[in-house]
This record gives sequence, C-alpha cells and structure tokens, in this order.
Amino acid sequence: MEWVKVLGIAAVLVCMTLYEWPRMKRQMKKEKTAFAALTVLGGILACLLVFYPETPGPTQCIDAMYKPLVNVVEKWTMERSE
Repeated sequence: MEWVKVLGIAAVLVCMTLYEWPRMKRQMKKEKTAFAALTVLGGILACLLVFYPETPGPTQCIDAMYKPLVNVVEKWTMERSE
C-alpha cells in the first residue's frame, strides 16, 4: 500500500514540474536549479514520511538543538534578576 502512496507523490511532483518548468524563462538557470533541488528534496522527505511516519518533524529537531541554549539563557536571566 505504501508504494501506491509513493506513486501518488511521484505523480504530484511530475505534475508540478510539468506546470512550472515551461513558465520559467530560459535564462532562469538558478531558479530552475533551486526548483529542481527543492522538488527532489521534498519528494524524498515525503517518501521517507510514508515509510517512517514516526520520524520527528523539523520543529522537534529545532527544539532538540536549542533546548540546551534555552536552559543556559533561563539560568543566566534568573541569576541577573536576583
């Protein structure tokens, strides 16, 4: 059943590309590169989420990265307020 979802994701990505690519001018090389890279990365992420739905989202990753910094800042502000 997961492969049907992956095929659906691929179909959406192909439709997006067929719709957007002709609208970009020939000189827009950087925009085309960015579009292709973001489309591929988004497709990979979507497929990974189909097979591993328990994967943490970007917000949980940011929370994990900044949690120690928040603790240090809270401790520092408590010491300054005393």
